Amino acid sequence: MSEQNFKNHTRLSGGYHGLTFSLILILLVGAIRYWSRAATEDKYAPVLFVLTAVILIFLFFFIRIFALRAQDRAIRAEENLRHFFLTGKAFDRSLRLGQIIALRFASDEELPALAERAAREKLAPKDIKMAIRNWRADHHRV
Repeated sequence: MSEQNFKNHTRLSGGYHGLTFSLILILLVGAIRYWSRAATEDKYAPVLFVLTAVILIFLFFFIRIFALRAQDRAIRAEENLRHFFLTGKAFDRSLRLGQIIALRFASDEELPALAERAAREKLAPKDIKMAIRNWRADHHRV
């Protein structure tokens, strides 16, 4: 596995983000075309196909959002514990979840100072990631 850094740390799944979403969009477009060409008195089946495609689009996004929120909660707890082990105190309460998630990439040596700087300067998650010198890879994020 190649070394992880700011430029390559994001990850997309071709099967999920590419293929599945494309197939749902094809279903939606086909269902809309079927609906527009159906006889006026026979719209029940086309409407069901459109409704099914819309439901699948909502599921596609909500499934991803729910999984990421669960991971975000775990990351917040893990990183707060790591910070506590390194410094003897919890993260500054002014740190937002996005900042804490970005701090997970900082090495143990960098984490305390960078967490303090992030809270003091209200750094954006992208700025936190760019400030990391010794990247700590996270290959388990989905």
